[in-house]
Amino acid sequence: MDVLSDAITAMRTGQPHAGRSRRFSPWGIRFPASEGTGVHVVLQGSCWLLPADDSEPVQLGTGDVVLLPRGGRYGLADRPDTPLEEVELQPDGSLPIQPDRPEGSGVSTQLLCGAYQLNQVRAHPLLAGLPSTLHLPARVGHHPGLRAVVDLLGSEATDRRPGSDAAVPALLDTLLLLVLRAWFEEESNRCAAGWAAALGDPAVASALRDIHGDPARLWTVEELAARAGLSRAAFARRFAALVGQPPLGYLTWWRMTTAGRLLRADDAPLRVVSRQTGYTSEFAFAKAFKREYGLSPGQYRERHRPGRAG
Repeated sequence: MDVLSDAITAMRTGQPHAGRSRRFSPWGIRFPASEGTGVHVVLQGSCWLLPADDSEPVQLGTGDVVLLPRGGRYGLADRPDTPLEEVELQPDGSLPIQPDRPEGSGVSTQLLCGAYQLNQVRAHPLLAGLPSTLHLPARVGHHPGLRAVVDLLGSEATDRRPGSDAAVPALLDTLLLLVLRAWFEEESNRCAAGWAAALGDPAVASALRDIHGDPARLWTVEELAARAGLSRAAFARRFAALVGQPPLGYLTWWRMTTAGRLLRADDAPLRVVSRQTGYTSEFAFAKAFKREYGLSPGQYRERHRPGRAG
């Protein structure tokens, strides 16, 4: 199983959206705070990313990709000092259609802007630990798969053809995964702790794949350690140091996260959900679930039915 894919799936709500726009200087837009995650690709020209905090503006060039995982306010503009026009998102989280300004009114920049709806309330620690801005500059020979998806997305967003409504969300999902993969691969070379290091550590990554691949199994620290090729003590220390909690603590957290997703997804009987998450009785499952969420499984399912707020 793929831990990065699982982390995104656990948080995903709704469909991702994307649109292309061409802007001519002077221009500046500010995106509102939301539960979503924004991604922007500079297809042509350049611009500046203006973070909402006190961080310095970031210059973006052609081919650069930037991901804003927190959903906070931020801006994009042709210059750092250009006034920003507020953007109002559609009810589904998508961007409003922005007509191109007439040719000849300034230097042009072509952007691909996308948005993902992610539940930040129960963020997987792999994603919760990301910085507020992930900037991947375009560099020749780096991340060719990411560049290929950027080219495909730009083409689909520019020239809408039969099948684009299906292609664009699938490409956006792929873009999100490839951006995060590229960042974690680069970060793993710079740090010796945290999730970037955990994904690059063969023993810990092996245990994470085992847990995600079969959360219902009655895993023990000894078995996970043996499968990872380490002694119990060495494995437990390494896992806790990189992941931030002991192996069985993470197993319980992932079981409850999986249970929440299953309860939101369909009306499967609680005995089925409890079995799929490693509990032999509905009573034990309900008790563990309420301890984690503050609600019974039935109350949680009712509150999170499609169309209900929260």
